[in-house]
Amino acid sequence: MENKKNRLGEPEFVERANEDFYFAAKDRELIEEMKGQAQNAEAALREERAMTCPKCAGKLQSYRFMQFVLDRCQSCEGIWLEKGELETILRRATLGPVGAFLERCFPKIRRMKSWT
Repeated sequence: MENKKNRLGEPEFVERANEDFYFAAKDRELIEEMKGQAQNAEAALREERAMTCPKCAGKLQSYRFMQFVLDRCQSCEGIWLEKGELETILRRATLGPVGAFLERCFPKIRRMKSWT
């Protein structure tokens, strides 16, 4: 294919320009794909860190207790709670059967804390 000449008489490199655009688009696609892979690897690393014991670096195992999901270390047997879970567990434990029934029936109404 012959190259056309511009006003100054210099040849235009249409094919080379088209190649540059093609490879630039391919490079952008590869960069986006690599960014996605890096984000997935980073998320997996964060999740793995979240499942290690802060005390002994052992593996945490999740289990259910009183409708809560608690994390227990397999090596030091420590129990780790999320923010606010201990207060809620204590409140539910001190309610008694009538209080537990009322909380199930009216979950949005909060009891006043007697210890504060």
